Amino acid sequence: MEKVERLLSIIMILLKKDIVSTKVFAQLFNVSKRTILRDMETLSLSNIPIYSVNGIHGGYGIMDEYKVDKRLLSNSDLENILTALGGLEQILISEEVEVTIKKIEAMVSPLSPKGSIQLSFYEWEGRSEILQTLKICQESILKKRLVTFDYIDKNGSTTNRVVEPYQLHFSESSWYLKGFCLHRQSYRTFKLSRIDHLLMDENTFNPRDYLLEQEHEASYQPELVAIKALISPSIKDKLLERYGRKSIEAYSSEYFLATIYVPQNSIGFQFLASFGTNLEIVEPKAYVEEFRDYLKEMIERYTLKDLKEDYYV
Repeated sequence: MEKVERLLSIIMILLKKDIVSTKVFAQLFNVSKRTILRDMETLSLSNIPIYSVNGIHGGYGIMDEYKVDKRLLSNSDLENILTALGGLEQILISEEVEVTIKKIEAMVSPLSPKGSIQLSFYEWEGRSEILQTLKICQESILKKRLVTFDYIDKNGSTTNRVVEPYQLHFSESSWYLKGFCLHRQSYRTFKLSRIDHLLMDENTFNPRDYLLEQEHEASYQPELVAIKALISPSIKDKLLERYGRKSIEAYSSEYFLATIYVPQNSIGFQFLASFGTNLEIVEPKAYVEEFRDYLKEMIERYTLKDLKEDYYV
């Protein structure tokens, strides 16, 4: 750890604690006691109100009037923040996040128990490949610079876009860029995995009232349909996580009955199909027919005739 970082950490610890001994600081930063003494002299010369206490329980403290109100964040609060940041740093890209984690770690007591909660994310190869796209988007948002890119829609069609970038959004497993598209003259959301040849333009832009658009977007909800489905015990936990315990009731020795809401479109079909034979829709009948048609179309792509033709081409 560099000296400046150590000095900042010392200040943050003293803002949180009453008296901290030289020995504790030396062990925490893996330096000598003499180094800590020099650090305290440096802080005092920088007009930081450090004071020393002699005796067996002595050490260093910082004047109360210089401290942050301890009622704002408890040690437990800081631990919770660290847990969240520590688990999410694999998907957050800003270097400032790493700095923030170090600062909060310095404020937490070294004697405090850690590791009671652990968050893990899959290290997909595609996530690392998209890192450069994320960095360009983030830099463009901060600098208020236009971005240009080719955008490939779900049907494979490609269009060139010039966009005022406003926000990066991470939802479930995908990154999205929200901004104003000059080509469409409207706010749009772009999935980063469909963006190609991304460049940050030299031209800047004056931000529009994006907050109003966010409020409008928050008020919009896709049309949902309530369905009832028989589910096997093996997928009960997955539906509990998404819909809660009230959505599932006992049905038989082999199945549970789930009442859930899904989008009235292909996204809903894809979600339900992901459970395979562990889920069977029973109501409403009209939705069952639509879902059956969706599955038939999928199966037709894998008929024996088609497989033979592809094999001998």
